[in-house]
Amino acid sequence: MLTHKQHELLCFINDRLADTGVSPSFEEMKEALDLRSKSGVHRLISALEERAFIRRLPNRARALEVLRMPERAEPKKRAAKVDPKPDNFRPAPPPANDVVEIPLHGRIAAGVPIEAFEDSATLAVPAALLGMGDHYALEVAGDSMVEAGILDGDYALIRRTEVARDGEIVVALIDDSEATLKYFRREGTMVRLDPANRAYDPQRYHPKQVRVQGKLAGLLRRYD
Repeated sequence: MLTHKQHELLCFINDRLADTGVSPSFEEMKEALDLRSKSGVHRLISALEERAFIRRLPNRARALEVLRMPERAEPKKRAAKVDPKPDNFRPAPPPANDVVEIPLHGRIAAGVPIEAFEDSATLAVPAALLGMGDHYALEVAGDSMVEAGILDGDYALIRRTEVARDGEIVVALIDDSEATLKYFRREGTMVRLDPANRAYDPQRYHPKQVRVQGKLAGLLRRYD
């Protein structure tokens, strides 16, 4: 069974091949699916390839072949010409029961920084929680963000970005080796990472030591 984004990408590739005979570029696929980066497209392509829906043609740039479509895929309809989207256009939110799979990158410290995360699994998430952009999930370890409602064992849903404003909760990668979940603030020439627990002290770093890896978009919590 394909996720919503996998199905959407497969249909887009199939439609483009039917129209032009040439598969779309990764940039076109990123824009068509409203993804923030091409890395999300690469993951979707790899997932479709593993499930034998598409294959990459060797020795040819931008060469994809659709091997099969889902059994219940709707027939292709030629899109009608419409006026450009107005500046204030906002896409309709996804159905409440629409679920997507996003990468689950292990555990992240909401206290003392721990080792940087690595790819390990996926997490099924209601699409309505995510909004626009490319996302991943982290399991929270520690209690330094409890006053922000982020508890040990929660799943933090993170939108990928490399920039943040003061006061936003971010995933910060420190010295390219340790990741932590904290409030992001600038303090003079330093970066300050603030906990949401009075038992913990703020952490201060030179800006070159800190790379923003994303900011908090939502939370999932299990109730055993």
